[in-house]
Amino acid sequence: MAVPKGKQSKSRTNSRFANYKATAPTLVECPHCHSMMQAHRVCANCGYYDKVEVVAEKPAKKD
Repeated sequence: MAVPKGKQSKSRTNSRFANYKATAPTLVECPHCHSMMQAHRVCANCGYYDKVEVVAEKPAKKD
């Protein structure tokens, strides 16, 4: 089994992890309601995907 020959410094270890970044999700405009949404997902605002209603909107509760 491979074993490190010498200890890596904290600086060298941290430099390796400096390139690990989270990427922002790609947003596109919904063709139905024109709000911003993630590509290839159901629109959270109107419930449409590819011009077809996938998630029906719930009626507002009456108090």
